[in-house]
Amino acid sequence: MEYSDLAILSGIVLLFGICSSKLRSWNITGPMALVTLGVVVTVLAPTSFQDERNATFIEIFAEVTLILVLFSDAANLNLRTFIKDHNLAQRMLMMGMPLSILLGTIFALLLFEQIGIVEAALLAAILAPTDAALGQAVVSSPKVPSRIRQTLNTESGLNDGIALPMVLFFVCMASAVHDPKTAEYWLKFGAMQLILGPLAGWFVASVSANALNRAMKTAVLHRSVQGIANLSTAFLAFAGAEQIGGNGFIAAFVAGLVFGNMFHGDKDFLFDFGETQGMLLTLVTFFFFGLTMVPMLFKSMEWSFVIYGVLSLTLVRLVPVAISLIGTGLPIRTVSFLGWFGPRGLASILFVLLILEDAEIANEELILVVTITTVVLSVFAHGLSAGPAARRWGIASNPTDTT
Repeated sequence: MEYSDLAILSGIVLLFGICSSKLRSWNITGPMALVTLGVVVTVLAPTSFQDERNATFIEIFAEVTLILVLFSDAANLNLRTFIKDHNLAQRMLMMGMPLSILLGTIFALLLFEQIGIVEAALLAAILAPTDAALGQAVVSSPKVPSRIRQTLNTESGLNDGIALPMVLFFVCMASAVHDPKTAEYWLKFGAMQLILGPLAGWFVASVSANALNRAMKTAVLHRSVQGIANLSTAFLAFAGAEQIGGNGFIAAFVAGLVFGNMFHGDKDFLFDFGETQGMLLTLVTFFFFGLTMVPMLFKSMEWSFVIYGVLSLTLVRLVPVAISLIGTGLPIRTVSFLGWFGPRGLASILFVLLILEDAEIANEELILVVTITTVVLSVFAHGLSAGPAARRWGIASNPTDTT
């Protein structure tokens, strides 16, 4: 990366930080601001971000971001609490997300004549995970009942890791369909990715958590480096899985689940990471998204892409969520609220950027552009509606309302 590029990137993040309070009062979120600034930089002051060296840097940055986000989200989940207290999130993840992928597949087949069923399912799986950061005003507002905020946060923290194996499965299937001569390779590759990745994540996290627990008991581990040691588990799991032919991202997610529930020490660092370093990585990713991916829409935009994006954010999300919550006794207002606030963001960007790169898929460009379109729509639709929706909930609810 050139020094001028680094200066532009750092200056933009600094500018956002300076103006963040004012932007929030205008219902302008971080992703909205950074995507817009990325597009502005591309249009008004093209830089060397687009050259091959910086493309490699962006790819590495995206990999690091996805590894840390998957690991920290999973590590912050208490499995016992999730099983006992998060029945809404369980329903939305176990029933709602598969139904969402099914419905998204059907709409893709109806709208895009050139796409096959496996590629349609791949597109739907890429757009299945949600990103609570796009509706930060909702998940951080005390006016919204804590149960609803926790449900959205838990769903967002887990569905990227749950969707990832499905994305990989459909990528391998689509690549096999595209070139039957390589079908055996892709099927074997997919099996190794989906089997060895979780095993590597489990093994590394188990060894790491036990070693750190022992080090704390014997006072060998100093508190000041505990956080660094924790996060190093994510990269060790990723590298170990890739070394043996597994998927490193799945390994990072599984490692987070195992590590977070086996490590007996202070996990505050993992929470702090999600609030500070994680936010920085997310904002920079959205800047790169606006800089390098959104401009593709200027050349390849079609109305069918917009229609699919709108459907993906509405019916494809709302109907499955409503079905998954049948029998919970939640009022329609709450079900609609949970259904609407399923923004598509970071995970979809990183999936389409990192996983499609090495695949051999007939309609790869279509999947890429439709994903970009949907994420752009979500960044602004959910960003603009989050603040007003949280305020309206506070006005409509009484102090004891928990639904």
